[in-house]
Amino acid sequence: MQNQDFQKVLESNKEKIYRICRVYAVSPIEPQDLFQEVIFQIWKSFSSFKGKSNIDTWVYRIAINVCMRSKLKLEKQSNKTLRFESIKYMISDTPPDESQEEKYKLLKACILTLNESDTSIIILYLEDLSYKDIAIITGLTENHIAVKMKRIRKRLFDCINPKIS
Repeated sequence: MQNQDFQKVLESNKEKIYRICRVYAVSPIEPQDLFQEVIFQIWKSFSSFKGKSNIDTWVYRIAINVCMRSKLKLEKQSNKTLRFESIKYMISDTPPDESQEEKYKLLKACILTLNESDTSIIILYLEDLSYKDIAIITGLTENHIAVKMKRIRKRLFDCINPKIS
């Protein structure tokens, strides 16, 4: 029964998990690696889920934590390794719309200028989570999330639409 429950949770959350991994990933191949690591961590701790929160909230928390840990690990290793950015890997058979891909890249670049806490909050917000759910996942208060979101939106707007002086 537990295996079927895990498969249901995975099926209902896999796109959300992948989007989070894609934001934190540095190269085109890394989202799959992060995705696999998140799935592994969910599977490993699935039996310990106590039901004190919504299962989707619990999955988001694991995804954010795994991605943040991975990012920190990569930052520590970045001085020791060389990246091959010229390698291209397409996930789907249909190429993405170029204008959508450019918008995504601009938004991702602006999100990456935020600190870790703000990055996590905006990623969860872009996943259409309520302030209440974001507060549960991040451990902040709902009111604090609302204040931070106002500031984050302004920073992202200023980043995407720089003022011409």
